[in-house]
Amino acid sequence: MVEGVSSVNEAMLTGESIPVKKEPGARVIAGAVNGDGSLRVRVTATGEATALSGIMRLVAEAQQSKSATQVLADRAAGWLFYIALAVAIITAVAWTVATGFDVQVVQRVATVLVIACPHALGLAVPLVVAISTSLAARNGVLVRDRLALEEARNLDTVIFDKTGTLTKGEQGVVDSATVDGWSPDQTLALAAAVEGDSEHMIAQAIRTAAAERDLELPKVSDFEAIKGRGAKATVDGETVYVGGPRLLEMLQVELPPALQGFVRQVEPKGQTVVHLVQDDRAVASFALADVIRPESKQAVQRLHDMGVEVVMLTGDSQAVAKAVAGELGIDRYFAEVLPEHKDRSVSELQAQGKKVAMVGDGVNDAPALTRADVGIAIGSGADVAVESADIILVQSNPLDVVKIFELSRATRNKMIQNLWWAAGYNIVALPLAAGVLAGWGINLSPAVGALLMSVSTIVVAINAQLLRRLPLSHGG
Repeated sequence: MVEGVSSVNEAMLTGESIPVKKEPGARVIAGAVNGDGSLRVRVTATGEATALSGIMRLVAEAQQSKSATQVLADRAAGWLFYIALAVAIITAVAWTVATGFDVQVVQRVATVLVIACPHALGLAVPLVVAISTSLAARNGVLVRDRLALEEARNLDTVIFDKTGTLTKGEQGVVDSATVDGWSPDQTLALAAAVEGDSEHMIAQAIRTAAAERDLELPKVSDFEAIKGRGAKATVDGETVYVGGPRLLEMLQVELPPALQGFVRQVEPKGQTVVHLVQDDRAVASFALADVIRPESKQAVQRLHDMGVEVVMLTGDSQAVAKAVAGELGIDRYFAEVLPEHKDRSVSELQAQGKKVAMVGDGVNDAPALTRADVGIAIGSGADVAVESADIILVQSNPLDVVKIFELSRATRNKMIQNLWWAAGYNIVALPLAAGVLAGWGINLSPAVGALLMSVSTIVVAINAQLLRRLPLSHGG
């Protein structure tokens, strides 16, 4: 910054919705949105030297550090092949020594090989994966990496980026106080009317709050934005102001005791406070903060019920982080985290032996999403975050993270059931095919062996289809 004073929205990179005050000498980010005021900036970095390029390098490094996961079915099928081959050779040698080489020996060897065909094993896992992926998509969860869905069952920690994930990523009126003789709706409608022509984020938040309550706004005239302090307008012949502490300083207005108590209550939470002033008297105060999504608390509680630790990550102050974590019942939080350092928090937890999922939506979350054992992106978030994630939530609903855990655990159970059936029936069928009960007149022909193998495939397919009946969590 070379000249000017303004509040700048850097959410596109930092993910934080609170405007950042900028004065000469401060660093600004390309792509940030200037709230008000005229600014002159000097470009100090281009191309590979920019903050965005630095984040992209972190993504590439994190991708290289992820290890590959082998598929259980491939190993099982490989073992079954060697076991079947060994049993066939033992069968051939044993019966040749015992009775001599004849057509019965060839028949028993063929039956062993037919029964041990890993046809069902070939379907056991892929069929479950296909059904679980389809089920996930119908429930708003898009799986980019199927191994990530399988890995989710092992997770014991979920990191949520605060802004845009647990919260809506936009300022909103979360509390208010009025002096005697004024109602909350009356003061909110008046403040929204005064801010009607302002483009500032705080003004938009006040107008949105009034619209949500369906309030009728009074007519105003002579609107004027007061640089760095707020706005004023004329209502019914009286001048009304809306602004923060600097507005009160300019007007030399002191807050009445009721509003002073309100400010002392909300400021430790890191909330922004603006005041409504009429007739040189403050009549109301509004607390603004990043609005918490209504589903967030329920999502945290359900994850706790599943034995999963919940961690919050934010670039906001300690006060803001503590307030949000306390309201949602979150176990621990990392506050004042720089955009380029978010993946360090993931690495720190992994170094403690934890299996970590990261849930985020911003450009600055991309390295952390890639670094995590499972990266989960909000579909409405930045393209870079979506491309870096293993799983994408179509809706911006934290409760969908619970669905991932439920689906992963159910999918794993189905896989194990199918693998036991596909490979386990050979424990009984292979000895029979080899003729261990031939002395009692029990012999299996290749045709019967083929029938048993086909039945195992059908059972595996039916068992996989039962996954579609899985009741996934829904908000309520």
